[in-house]
Amino acid sequence: MIPGGGWRPSVAVWKFASCDGCQLSLLDLEDELLALAGAVRVAHFTELSRADEGGPYDVSLVEGSITTPEDADRIGRVREASRVLVTIGACATAGGIQALRNFAVAGAYAPVVYAHPEYIASLATSTPIAAHVTVDVELHGCPVDRRQLLEVITALIAGRPPVVPGHSVCQECKARGTVCVLVAAGVPCLGPVTRAGCGALCPAVGRGCYGCFGPAESARPSPLTNRFIRLGVSRPDLQRLYRTFNAAAPAFRSEHLRHDPPD
Repeated sequence: MIPGGGWRPSVAVWKFASCDGCQLSLLDLEDELLALAGAVRVAHFTELSRADEGGPYDVSLVEGSITTPEDADRIGRVREASRVLVTIGACATAGGIQALRNFAVAGAYAPVVYAHPEYIASLATSTPIAAHVTVDVELHGCPVDRRQLLEVITALIAGRPPVVPGHSVCQECKARGTVCVLVAAGVPCLGPVTRAGCGALCPAVGRGCYGCFGPAESARPSPLTNRFIRLGVSRPDLQRLYRTFNAAAPAFRSEHLRHDPPD
């Protein structure tokens, strides 16, 4: 961790294959942003500043997945230049929505998306940052929760371990007094196997959790899936439940592959 002191640690924010939503979560800190900017030195953050200092960096925040050979090389250089590397968001921690291509024939989607797919040079898969380099802290979510993001940054500045929950969304529902939509209304909800962090936003409005923070630390999706089947959820819908922002996260990946239609 980074020791405390009177100096301002350097922070770099890096973008790989992503939508910028997690970087925007940092910019959305509003009142806290000015105080944070005064406590650190922004060395690289294209979304915010023209500053582009060379390393080493005390903290690097990395958004996005690895989808090209160039990015596979670049993340290695970022890791070498960073004392602490923090991945932020579903793309960086699980491959993101673009990891859906991992379950198709390589290149199958390019002609659908691009007018000239022959100009596209990408890897066959979209993979999380941890598949390529050592990661010190992971922040999940699509996008990340700005309170968790602030907690990690301030903890690293203060030289203490950050406190990031690993329990499920169900605990957040209980904390805010939200009636369980799965039990009370029979609504398919991934809350029992999804990592906390959003504040249980969807169940609070009567909608089932769709797993944007990825699997909780102790997630066991199979019993929950069996409950969905008893509710009458079809096999394609079961796949869709687990095959979203965190489709390549191991716990979700193994569960939706379990319900692949036979060849």
